[in-house]
Amino acid sequence: MTTTAVDGIQITKAREAPGEASFKVEVASERVDRAEVKAAQEFAKRARLPGFRKGKAPLPVVKRRYADAIREQVLREMITESWKATLDQEKLEPLADPHIHDLKFESGAPLTFELHVELKPTIALGRVGGFKLTRSVKPVSDEMVAEQIEELRRQRGTWTPIEGEKPKPGDLVNVTLTTLGEGTASEPKEYQVVLGEGQAIPDVEEQIMQRLPGETAEADVRFPDDFTDESKRGTMRRIRLILRDVKRRHVPDLDDGFAREVGDFDSLDALRAAVRTDLEVDARREADADVRRQLMEQIVAANDVPAPRALSERLVAAYAKAYSVPDERLEAFAGEFRTLAESQVRRDLVMDHVARSQNLRATEEEIDARIADLAGRRNVPPAEVYAQLQKAGQLRELEQHITEDKVWGYLLSQSAITES
Repeated sequence: MTTTAVDGIQITKAREAPGEASFKVEVASERVDRAEVKAAQEFAKRARLPGFRKGKAPLPVVKRRYADAIREQVLREMITESWKATLDQEKLEPLADPHIHDLKFESGAPLTFELHVELKPTIALGRVGGFKLTRSVKPVSDEMVAEQIEELRRQRGTWTPIEGEKPKPGDLVNVTLTTLGEGTASEPKEYQVVLGEGQAIPDVEEQIMQRLPGETAEADVRFPDDFTDESKRGTMRRIRLILRDVKRRHVPDLDDGFAREVGDFDSLDALRAAVRTDLEVDARREADADVRRQLMEQIVAANDVPAPRALSERLVAAYAKAYSVPDERLEAFAGEFRTLAESQVRRDLVMDHVARSQNLRATEEEIDARIADLAGRRNVPPAEVYAQLQKAGQLRELEQHITEDKVWGYLLSQSAITES
């Protein structure tokens, strides 16, 4: 247990474990008193109290009138200064601001509390190379090219209303649904759904495809066992359905004119060649990504890399925020994404360790070169690209990408890759 005193602040390391540490802090009463006087003087300068001109109220009166606010300011200041002193003396790498425990703040006595901080865990990698990896690039078939071109046709299709015909998979329908209950009904809601794409539960789609445009029907439908809302899984509901209208997609003809519409292609054959090239590039990227996945899994297994709970939970929370997960779904969402989060945490710890130990951090010259490359592709000055990245807060992201590229280059060079 180590203790250090810094200008009236005594810091004692109370506990340390992988990914966390606790420090007991004691602030001398004399320093607390000085902070209280300073805070009271600041309040006195702007205080408007009955019977006194602004800034002229006696200090004892100000202390009584603003006791709670002064106490809050002193606490905030003492905790901030103590945390800064702890960071300076311990050379910590915290994940976030500390939690405060066991706070004791009594007049005439030292201020005491405990700082609990989550730390970036340190790991030891005994082996990062000598692994056997397989890189397999999936061949691009004529069928894959045809599917991609068909998707381009779908994207450029137009929706045409149809009458007197029941809808079928692929049609765009406009429906009004009302959930019925014992003598009550929910508010009717309108939906636009492309049938066959999983946008509605199967029973509802089946009911829609049995109706003609303009028809109304009531039916019992069952929610699937994997429905997103757990409370509805496997349950039955009675609904009223109004099929407002049906539209069918009409795609352009597959000819040279379509190729010219898609882009700068002279013929359909030229479009097919470009699509094949794009698919081949994607296949190589997927193969490279799979090699990196294999390598990371073997490094993690060989070194028993941990996934600290604090880091995993923080990442799950970030996922939940990004996906706008409602509060009632948070627990289920955390269960579904915890394994993914743990894998990401282990990967990040490995990448950070290798970047540090091998001095592979992105340099200013490398960042400038990457920005110049981006500027060249966009045909704009590098300064303009830099300003755009800075405004969007993406410079740090660019630096991280460069660092990761260097780390992957180093790690892959330490293992054998077999092409298959």
